[in-house]
Amino acid sequence: MPSANRIPVVVRPARADDIRTLATFDHSYSTDYVWQVEVREEQGQITAGFRQARLPRSVRVLYPRDAETLAAVWTQRRLFIVAEIEDQVRGYLSVMEATVNDTGWVAEFAVERKVRRQGIGAVLVASAVDWARAVDLRRLLVEVQSKNYPAICFCQKHGFTFCGYNDRYFANQDIALFFGISL
Repeated sequence: MPSANRIPVVVRPARADDIRTLATFDHSYSTDYVWQVEVREEQGQITAGFRQARLPRSVRVLYPRDAETLAAVWTQRRLFIVAEIEDQVRGYLSVMEATVNDTGWVAEFAVERKVRRQGIGAVLVASAVDWARAVDLRRLLVEVQSKNYPAICFCQKHGFTFCGYNDRYFANQDIALFFGISL
């Protein structure tokens, strides 16, 4: 969509009445690729490798967190913002702060499925980066399912680089990939 035709995105702090709306989002995504991990241990050496693998067919994957969790944790986040288009909440992003190493951790980040790929996620991430700089954080991290190839591409497109992983990180035992950006 040409930028001249884009509808303005308004970013604001989340309110309690937003949580019900966010819980109705279709958080699922479709993917044709995954990042596969291979870990080898031999003679005092551990090697982890990742490769992009094409799936035999497109797969729809569910978001690894449920609406009840979002409702329970949203007030505990240092930053919780929503994106509105024409007074309708269309996306959200939250950040936890790890004060030990001045790092912000993007814990929840979603755009309503029917309005993805219209720049809403980019606006939310830019707002989070601006906030993180304003509060003197040194780094911002994003956690992504290894199956979430669209999110992996999004992170890389917006300057985040792969910086680690955790096997069985999510409640559904999916692998988490971590992408970070220095501020």
